[in-house]
Amino acid sequence: MEVILIKDVAKLGYKDDIVVVKNGYANNYLIPQGYAILATPSMKKVRAENLRQRAFKEEKLRKDAEELAAKLNGLVVKIAAKAGTSGKIFGSVNNIQIADALKEQHSIEIDRKKISILGEAIKEIGQHKAQVDLHRDVKAEITLDVYAE
Repeated sequence: MEVILIKDVAKLGYKDDIVVVKNGYANNYLIPQGYAILATPSMKKVRAENLRQRAFKEEKLRKDAEELAAKLNGLVVKIAAKAGTSGKIFGSVNNIQIADALKEQHSIEIDRKKISILGEAIKEIGQHKAQVDLHRDVKAEITLDVYAE
């Protein structure tokens, strides 16, 4: 079933994308939750017109995202975590802690939902990588320096 996404959906697509999903996923989750609408011919025309009108606004958003990505790429964020003597962290470092550390240390405010940890969950002291999705085409990579409190 073809649907037009109304909002960004993780691991599926971005707003105004036309995606093909299984009927049950569309009827039972995407449409009732307000994430998508059916991709009828009339809705496709409306989508095309909206995309034309929004094209110049998107370019400005993309430029802003590229400027922010230039600041973020290679940035080192230090995160304190309680750890045992073997270097294992009690719990794990999550994207909320990363967003808070970015705000405190570098005065850059980023939505926690746009931060994803590369690889497995951070459960040890050391350096790790995280990715920040700033725009559908612009992504930045930051280095996390996790140390024991």
